[in-house]
Amino acid sequence: MTELSGIDPITGRMQTVAFGAGEAISAIAEGGDADCYLAAGLVDLQVNGYAGFDLNDGAVDAETVSKLARVMLEHGVTTFLPTVITETEDNICKALAAIAQAREADPVVREMVPGIHVEGPFISPIDGPRGAHKASAVRAPDIEEVRRWQNACGGLVRLITLSVHWPESEAIIAAARREGIAIAIGHTDATAEQIHGAAEAGAQLSTHLGNGAAATLPRHPNFIWAQLADDRLTATFIADGHHLPADTLKAMVRAKGLERSILVSDVAALGGLKPGLYDQAIGGQVELTAEGRLGIAGTPYLAGAARNLNEGIVSAMALTGLPLADILPLATENPGRFADGRGRIERGGRADFFRFRIIPGQGALEVVDVWLDGEKVVG
Repeated sequence: MTELSGIDPITGRMQTVAFGAGEAISAIAEGGDADCYLAAGLVDLQVNGYAGFDLNDGAVDAETVSKLARVMLEHGVTTFLPTVITETEDNICKALAAIAQAREADPVVREMVPGIHVEGPFISPIDGPRGAHKASAVRAPDIEEVRRWQNACGGLVRLITLSVHWPESEAIIAAARREGIAIAIGHTDATAEQIHGAAEAGAQLSTHLGNGAAATLPRHPNFIWAQLADDRLTATFIADGHHLPADTLKAMVRAKGLERSILVSDVAALGGLKPGLYDQAIGGQVELTAEGRLGIAGTPYLAGAARNLNEGIVSAMALTGLPLADILPLATENPGRFADGRGRIERGGRADFFRFRIIPGQGALEVVDVWLDGEKVVG
């Protein structure tokens, strides 16, 4: 039996948890001795790659997924949804199969990955809301294609991001929900009425709200206001300091409320690499700056995100002015609701933890150690 102590980031009081390797948390008590925080491991619902490991370059294999998982652990992420974006059906199925193979062969991946997020291809074909997704691969929703995805990966698709402007949207949302798949609205040019119709049909999330959108919109109504107003939708946000200005993020989090807000990294393969110009499958020639901005070279357009969720927590605190106690659940408990209830420290729950310190002026939490299913994997 292992006992691990640290400061509870929510209450500020010292806590000690007891657990065994491969076993649930058996006890939680006040007190202990540590100079760092102890929290549930981070949960990221949107990871396209990191540190050069790419899930969407057409060449992903089980080894790539395994290496990506271990890099995520180094940053305190113990649960993530590998995210496969708009491509041909054949390429989507190949990527899904590689993730499933990694899960079968590697116990670390199996513990970290409860499911897969497919972002697209059922998105808006229009420049702007389509983002950096391949225009030639965008297509209308098809539940039979979704079932073929599930056949390719053993039913691991747990979340689909789609645009709800398609006439077929409400039917596919209802069908997907019946099959245990959560639906997020994103990369859309839908009307406010279509947004509310999608929520009524069972959509639960808004993917990186405020991004994957047209540069100009009607003042009102529009799909951003509609998603902010609809309490049936939980919004995910990229808080890297580049995707949403401080005022925008602050106002959006206030509108959704802390209980319906989630932080995601949406990090791409170039995240964690040195600044410079790169050629990549998504976006062509892109530039990664020292400030962590990933954009299409020579343009004002973003080409993905480059900061991990660990960095996003620190950035979100700075952008919103909210304390750690408010922000951390947006990267643990809240996304955990869409990942098998993970992201909580509770008796009988999973022994996934990370301990960390906050260093003034540092752009990320300083990870002390990480525990996955009761075993120390970092530190």
